[in-house]
Amino acid sequence: MRKITTFIALAVISFTSIGCDRFLDIQPEGKVIPVSVEDYRKILTSAYSKYPIHKSLSALRTDEMVIDENTSDFPYYRELAMWKDSNYDAETKEFQWADFYTVIFYLNQAINEGSKTMKDSPEKNQILAEAYALRAYSYFDLVNLYAKPYNAATASADRGVPISLKADMEAVLKPSTVQEVYNQIHEDMEKAEGLMVEQQQAAGANYKFSKNALMAFNARLALYQGDWNKALYNAQAVLAVKGELSNLNTSNTAPNHYASVESILALDNPLNTNVQNVIFASPELISKYNSATDKRFGIYFEKNNNKYKVIKGGSNNFRVSFRTAELYFIKSEALLKLNRLDEAKEALLKVLANRYTPAGYTAVQNEISPMNASQFMSYLLDERFREFALEGHRWFDLRRADQKKIIHIVNGVEYILQQNDPRYTIEYPMSAKKNNPNL
Repeated sequence: MRKITTFIALAVISFTSIGCDRFLDIQPEGKVIPVSVEDYRKILTSAYSKYPIHKSLSALRTDEMVIDENTSDFPYYRELAMWKDSNYDAETKEFQWADFYTVIFYLNQAINEGSKTMKDSPEKNQILAEAYALRAYSYFDLVNLYAKPYNAATASADRGVPISLKADMEAVLKPSTVQEVYNQIHEDMEKAEGLMVEQQQAAGANYKFSKNALMAFNARLALYQGDWNKALYNAQAVLAVKGELSNLNTSNTAPNHYASVESILALDNPLNTNVQNVIFASPELISKYNSATDKRFGIYFEKNNNKYKVIKGGSNNFRVSFRTAELYFIKSEALLKLNRLDEAKEALLKVLANRYTPAGYTAVQNEISPMNASQFMSYLLDERFREFALEGHRWFDLRRADQKKIIHIVNGVEYILQQNDPRYTIEYPMSAKKNNPNL
C-alpha cells in the first residue's frame, strides 16, 4: 500500500505546489488555470486523496463494536456511539458533509472545464470517466448517510441531499429528493461507462475507478434500489472477468487488503487508526463466528484480555471499496429475491468454501441445504455481517434490511437505537445547517 500512498502524496504535493486555490480560480492576473491532462490528473488525484473517511464513523453507530472508554480519543467519538445527531458537544467528530462537497467541487471542475480544455485522447476520456464515477459514488454515499433508504414508492417525496454540478463553493443549495439524487447517480454512471478506458487498475493504483469498479458499483446500486435483475446482471458481469477469491485456507492475507486478488477498488479507509484504537469488536459480532472453523476469525480479530481488537483495518493497506466477495453476495441475494433459491445458495457457497476449513465448510453446506428462502435470507445477512465486518457495509446493511434495535453502553448508561428509529437516517451536521439556511 506504500505505493498507493506515495503516488497520491506525490501527486498532491505537485498539485499543491501550484496552489489548490490558484489552480481552480477563474483566471485573473497571476492565477493558474488547469488545461492539460496532466493538470486535471492532479486535480482528480487530489479529489481521491480527500475522499471522506465516513465509514469509520458510521461503524460507531452499528452493532459491530463497543466503544473503549479508556482511550484518550474517547471524548471525540462517544456521542457518535450514542446516536446523538443534534446538540452534540464541540469535541464530537462530525460526519464529513463539507468534505464530500469539496471533493465534488474538484470533480465538477474536471467535468465542466476539463472536457473543454483537454485535448482529445484516451487519457482525457479516462480522467472524465473517473470524475463522473467518483461524483456518482460521492452522491451515493451522501444519500445513504443523510436520507432514508431508497423506496421506489416514496423516493420522489423523500428528502435527499443537495446536488451541485458546478464548481461553485459559494452556492447555497437546497436538498433534492432521494429519487433526484439517484437519477443523477445513474446519469453520471452512464457517462462514466461511455468514457472509461481501463478495465482494472493495477495494485497500488487501484484507488482509481475502472470498468470493473463501475460494474461493481452498478451491482451495489441496483441492490440498494431493489432492482434484482440489474443487480444480478452486473454482479455476473464483474465475476466473468474478475471472479477469483482469496482462499484463507492457503493464505493469511486479509481479503480486504488492497493487494488481495479480490480487490477491485481500494479507495475507502473504512476503519482508520483513530477509530480502530477506540473500539473493540462487539460480543454480538464475535458470537457470529465459529472460531475453530472460520478462517476469517484469526485474520480479522486479536484477543486483548477478554475482548477482541479488530486488526483488519488501521492502515492504508486495508483501503477497500469493492472486492470480489461482495459480488458473490449480491449475486446470491438477487437470485434469492428472484426465487432462485438453489442458485442463490450455490453462489454464496463459492465464497464460504474459501473462508472455512474443509470440515467447517462441510458443516456449513449441511446447515444451508435444508433452508427455505426466509431462513437463507437470514443466514445470508449473518454471513455479510461476518464477511464485511468493519468494512463500512454494516450501517448501510442495517438501514436497508431490518433496522434492528441496538443497545450501546457508554459511561455506564444504556443508549438505545429503537427498531426503525428515525436516527437510522443521520441528520445534516450542525455546521452544515449553520452555513446553509436551506438545509
